[in-house]
Amino acid sequence: MNPWKQYQDQNKERFLAELLALLRIPSISAKSENNGDMRTCAKAVEEALKQAGAPVTKIYETAGHPIVYGEIISDPSFPTVLVYGHYDVQPADPLELWHSSPFDPTIKDGKIYARGSCDDKGQFYMHVKALEIMTQTKSLCTNIKFIIEGEEEIGSPNLAQFVKAHTELLKADVILISDTAMISMDTPSIDIGVRGLSYIEIEVTGPNRDLHSGVYGGAVANPITILSKMIASCHDENNHITIPGFYDDVLSSTDAERKKMAEAPFDETEFKTDLGIQQLWGEKGYSTNERTGIRPTLEVNGIWGGYTGEGAKTVLPSKAFAKISCRLVPNQSSEKITSMILAHFKKIAPAFVTVNAFEHHGGEPYITPIDSHEYQSAAKAIAATFGKDPIPVRGGGSIPICALFEKELNVKIVFMGFGLDSDNLHSPNEKYDIINFYKGIETIPYFHQFFAEKKS
Repeated sequence: MNPWKQYQDQNKERFLAELLALLRIPSISAKSENNGDMRTCAKAVEEALKQAGAPVTKIYETAGHPIVYGEIISDPSFPTVLVYGHYDVQPADPLELWHSSPFDPTIKDGKIYARGSCDDKGQFYMHVKALEIMTQTKSLCTNIKFIIEGEEEIGSPNLAQFVKAHTELLKADVILISDTAMISMDTPSIDIGVRGLSYIEIEVTGPNRDLHSGVYGGAVANPITILSKMIASCHDENNHITIPGFYDDVLSSTDAERKKMAEAPFDETEFKTDLGIQQLWGEKGYSTNERTGIRPTLEVNGIWGGYTGEGAKTVLPSKAFAKISCRLVPNQSSEKITSMILAHFKKIAPAFVTVNAFEHHGGEPYITPIDSHEYQSAAKAIAATFGKDPIPVRGGGSIPICALFEKELNVKIVFMGFGLDSDNLHSPNEKYDIINFYKGIETIPYFHQFFAEKKS
């Protein structure tokens, strides 16, 4: 038996137990009440890297949550792989929709149910255990560095400054990220890119105070109604975004790429059944895979105002709010799109309300060329453990730091995600299949082996 697989099989129950312990830490970066948990989690990640065989580890302070760094430099002549991941997680709300406690990992039908199980604790921890396997079997053929941050879920506001200030520390030949998904375990795939992000918040104000809806209703504009109309106007009857200039910089995919995407397996019935919907929705003229990969979007992530407590309160609210995000594709700039949509909402606001709109965070789209040695090393690694070549696909999510990594460190990024689209990322009942966790650990050492081979 392969010594990597043999060591993993001998220690897989411990690997799983360690991950479950990490998942019990409520490392929610968005909530100040969890600041102590963030630090506890950072220390746990540092300790895990030490135990896995990284002789150099350090927790770096930032203006926000800490960054965990680790490295093992086996031989200066070896190529260096920089592994990026994040230990922070999304808020677990709404708690009442969870089948089990989000920070008390529950295993059911071979799946780990917990916040962060797939995004991204379960996935970055595969690399920690792969490091242990390679050090314990004395088979390291690359130098390995880790940068595990605590602010990815809030837009990585302090990571850019850290990267710019530590380019020598982070110097590498490739960046390896497992924060994406596969089509399925039967049809392995590799994301060749992720979309960018523009995230804003809008505040619409009508009267100077909440009003009695009987006394004033019909005479004063309701901010919730106005905001709803403004948002609805952002899509036309073909679900095409109507903001002037929004598509100006979109890089159109070639016919060959669209054909390859069309060849990727997609079961529409299964997709709808899993989501509990009757029909799909999206931009006319594009398939579902294209809508979530090569096309930009505008989505409402939250909308509120007025009275939302128990029972009834007949109020005409003073204010209404919405959080809106746009997923961006190559050539679109998050800064440009953010300015565009902020200006648009202020421009279309009718005179009987005032609008305040501001940016939360953003990030740029990223593409990995499939003919590169970096991508080919990942493809060979997956083929080695899955027994079939992976399909290159475009991911719909965003990893805001990717474009900055390439710019500052001058290296390519490879996405080797082992999650599934059905893992309920950012939703109640997030899960990660144990078999995916183990398969990732099994596959990652092969990437290091193939990447260390001379480029063809």
